Amino acid sequence: MVSSPLNCSAAFVAAALVASALQAQAAPQADTPSYTITKNVALGAPDRWDYVVLDPVLNRVYVSHSEKVTVVDGTSGAIVGTINGITGTTHGIASVHALGKGYTDDGKAGIAVSFDLKTLKIINSIKAEPDADGIVFDQWSGHILVIDGGSGKITVIDPKTDTLVATVDGGGGLEFGVSGENGKFYVDGAEKGEIVRIDTKTNTADAHWPMAGCQKPHGLAIDRAHMRLFASCANKVMAVVDAETGAVLATLPIGEGSDFAEFDPSRGLAFSSNRDGTLSIIVEKSPATFVALPAVTTELGARTMAIDPKTGRVFLVTADMTLAPAVPPSDARPRYSVKPGSAKLLFLDPMPQ
Repeated sequence: MVSSPLNCSAAFVAAALVASALQAQAAPQADTPSYTITKNVALGAPDRWDYVVLDPVLNRVYVSHSEKVTVVDGTSGAIVGTINGITGTTHGIASVHALGKGYTDDGKAGIAVSFDLKTLKIINSIKAEPDADGIVFDQWSGHILVIDGGSGKITVIDPKTDTLVATVDGGGGLEFGVSGENGKFYVDGAEKGEIVRIDTKTNTADAHWPMAGCQKPHGLAIDRAHMRLFASCANKVMAVVDAETGAVLATLPIGEGSDFAEFDPSRGLAFSSNRDGTLSIIVEKSPATFVALPAVTTELGARTMAIDPKTGRVFLVTADMTLAPAVPPSDARPRYSVKPGSAKLLFLDPMPQ
C-alpha cells in the first residue's frame, strides 16, 4: 500500500490481445448504482494517509495517516478517538474482538502494534519486517497476518500472546491480502504481477499464480461464496481470479491510481477506489460473467476505501487536492498539490433506485 497521496514484475501479454479482451468485457449490461457524498469528516493533519478500515462490530472507521490512526463513528461521523504513540508511519488496521484488541503497524520501524479497542491505548510492539503495511485477522487460524510490502514477507502473530509465530517468504514485493477463511490467505504479489497463496496451517507459500495483463496489483478483494478474487492493477485493469485454481477469468478496465479493492457480497459488486477521483464498479452477474459499469465520480486522491456490506456505504479518505501540470512537460505522470491540514473521510451512500 502506497502511504503517500503523491505516489501512485508484471506478466506481459500482447497489447492487442489485452485491448480486445477489455472491449469484449467492458460494455455495460446493467445500471450503475447511484451514489452521493453524504458526510465529509475533517481529519486534519497529517495529510499523508493510507488505509481506511471499517470495523462492522463496533461500527468504527479507522483511518491511518502518518504517525496516528483516527477513529470515526461509522454512522454519525463523530471522531471517537486517536491511536497515538507511533513514531513512524501507520498503515493497516485489524480487530480481534474476542480479545478486545486491535492492531496497526509502524512501517518505518518494521513493527506491529497491538492496542486496546476500548481505550485505544497501545499494549505491545511486535517485531515484523521493514515496510510493515497491510494487516488482516484470519479467523480460521486465529492469527494476525502483517504484510511487509517491500520486504516481501508476511509476519504471522498470535494475538493471544502478541508473539511471533512465523515469517512467510512471499517471493517478492507484496501489497494487500485477503483471507479465504478456509485455511488459505491470498496476497497481491506486486513485484511479479501474481497472486501468492499462503497455507495458514503450515505458514508457507503453496502457490504463485501469475496474472497475465495485470501490472503491480495493489488492491485485493474476495467473494468467498464463489471463491473469486478481484485484484486492482496499476495499469488500470481489474483481474478476476479463480481462488481455487488461480485461473484469470476476466480482465476489466478501472480508473487510474487504484490502491484498494472491496467486494460487496450483498449486491455482487466489486469496487476499485482510484486516485483519479473515480470509483470503478464491476458487477458479478454470475461466477463466470463480470461486467464493468461506468465509474462513479468521487474526489481526487480518494485511492483507498472500505465498504459496509449491510448498507452499501463506501468510506473514502482524501484531502483537498489539485492536479498540477507535469514537470517537465514530457513527464506524463500526474502531480498533485495538497492543501495542508485538509485530510478528510468521505461517506459515499448508495441512493434508492
